Amino acid sequence: MPKLAVAVKRIVVGRPQRSDRLAHNLLPKRIALPVFASDAMSSVAYAPEEIFLTLSVAGVTSFTLAPWIGVAVAIVLLTVVTSYRQNVHAYPSGGGDYEVATVNLGRRAGLTVASALLVDYTLTVAVSISSAAANIGALIPFVAEHKVTFAVVAIALLTAVNLRGIRESGAAFAVPVYAFMFGIGAMIVWGLVRILLLGDHVQAASANLHLLAEGDAFTGLALVLLILRSFTQGAAALTGVEAISNGVPAFRKPKSRNAASTLLMLGLLSVTMFLGLIALAELTGTKMAADPAHQFPDAPPGYVQQTMVAQLADAVFHDFRPGFFFVVVTTALILVLAANTAFNGFPVLGSILSQDRFLPRQLHTRGDRLAFSNGILVLAGFAILLVVGFQAEVTRLIPLYTVGVFVSFTLSQFGMVRHWNRKLATETDAAARRRMRRSQAINGFGAGMTGVVLVTVLITKFTLGAWIAIAAMVGFFVLMLAIQKHYTRVTAELVAGEADAVLPSRNHAIVLVSTLHKPTLRAVAYARATRPDVLEAVTVNVDDADTKRLMDDWSRRKLPVPLKVVESPYREITKPVLDYVKRIRGDNPRDVVTVFIPEYVVGHWWEQILHNQSALRLKGRLLFQPGVMVTSVPWQLESSERAAARGPQLAAGATRRGYPSMEQLPGEQSGATTEKRPGSPSGKAR
Repeated sequence: MPKLAVAVKRIVVGRPQRSDRLAHNLLPKRIALPVFASDAMSSVAYAPEEIFLTLSVAGVTSFTLAPWIGVAVAIVLLTVVTSYRQNVHAYPSGGGDYEVATVNLGRRAGLTVASALLVDYTLTVAVSISSAAANIGALIPFVAEHKVTFAVVAIALLTAVNLRGIRESGAAFAVPVYAFMFGIGAMIVWGLVRILLLGDHVQAASANLHLLAEGDAFTGLALVLLILRSFTQGAAALTGVEAISNGVPAFRKPKSRNAASTLLMLGLLSVTMFLGLIALAELTGTKMAADPAHQFPDAPPGYVQQTMVAQLADAVFHDFRPGFFFVVVTTALILVLAANTAFNGFPVLGSILSQDRFLPRQLHTRGDRLAFSNGILVLAGFAILLVVGFQAEVTRLIPLYTVGVFVSFTLSQFGMVRHWNRKLATETDAAARRRMRRSQAINGFGAGMTGVVLVTVLITKFTLGAWIAIAAMVGFFVLMLAIQKHYTRVTAELVAGEADAVLPSRNHAIVLVSTLHKPTLRAVAYARATRPDVLEAVTVNVDDADTKRLMDDWSRRKLPVPLKVVESPYREITKPVLDYVKRIRGDNPRDVVTVFIPEYVVGHWWEQILHNQSALRLKGRLLFQPGVMVTSVPWQLESSERAAARGPQLAAGATRRGYPSMEQLPGEQSGATTEKRPGSPSGKAR
């Protein structure tokens, strides 16, 4: 079984890489763009649609507000991109918003940002995959009927790709991301050319449907709230912008400059596609309904509302079906791959938080492929829970989505304002001060814009599901504080003092005996070799006949170790041994008690069930006794020797922990011989 597990891992993850290969995995800008910016660019596939869906409750006339809402979202997006260009230059270590908030606003602000980002990254995966299921469902009805299953499988595949390392995942994602950009760009340009220059009648499939408003007419405050809610839904286009600031260490040198350039490309491309889709939707008369079954009374029987991108592609490429399929397929692909932004951001942030002792230390370790494997697996697990819990419905997930990202945006930008204040206090060069003032103004404007959006999101979305995201953020915040408190307590407890170096008064050694056989004799011999001050064998009397037989064998062999019998009226083994050890410790508190336990080493998992159960229970209880050392003395059964002869069976991650890989094991196991090179201590297999 272990050998099979290693083989499966190698197929899924690939061969382990040395730590010094990390520099070769750094990303150029052309690969970094699809790796880190795919989420922000792909959000243009559903953010415009969410604006129309939200406005639809007020009727078709409200769609005239969509372009203005789109412009407002674009302004915020460009502001955030410009602000984050300052971040990556000032904090290139990869801590991103967390580091900025912690350094400038304090630990609690940093943990608030970290909690928000952890929630946001998880939602990025869930929303992107769910939206991909909706787009693919426009082509394949089976996917539309089994969205949850599709989403879970897609997350599992993404996890496997990311476990192979960022270089491999970047190369795998580059082609679909660039294909999506080409497809959406071609559709927007060709659609606008046909409508504005050629005068073609380009109309969406839903253009002739009558859209009913839900409830009474929306006027006054109700209309304002609807517009604000529509704006916050469209603000999902900003998600993923912060991922680049968290991934600066993955860029090639000069890291900050390359990250800032990638951010600029991301902003320009996202805004162009976002506004282009809204303009095309207005010109083609596209209608989106929050509740198609009731809001489209004249829809034909069996009408299924397709996504906005699918409707636009169908209208623009009505006479060129390959174009329609290309746009829909690449949109679905990038929505699947958009989750890759989170798969790169979440593990890096988790590693930094782990290093600061706010998350388990396992998240700080790189895996066999130099990726943060544990963080990738944790993210995948949380995302699957969200997808299953919300049945892969994008509209149900979106209200949870933008809360976390705007919390991190706002606190990060306020932190940058304080960062520049601190720099200005010590800077005397006039030119440098002007640059700092300009950067401070950019970050200050960004903080104001994102702060307004955050308040708007909280007002309009709190009862629609935003409270769930806030509760999750609070949960992460409390959990991280508890983990940090635990690590601090353990560290303080383990600080070595002068008294800790003092040798114990005596070592009282006990060999546990059940039967006088080879494992027992080996344990006795090993215990004698340690030269303890007191050495005795102890057996528990659960059967008088067996105990008498053991004592007779012990006397006949004339072993130089006394055998002590501990009575057990209730035929129990563990408690009498524990009580005996406690008595020894009570009589001599400065003594150390060493318990030697013979154990079988077996070659099959089912043999473990048949052996060593008493030893496992004893070890588990003795480990909690102060001043007691537990030593296992192994005895290899023939089945274990046969298993060893079949070949090495390395556990997952054994290579990076210093054990040799299968290729590095001595050649004798495969019949190879070695010859020593002159002047070299190593041998070469031949």
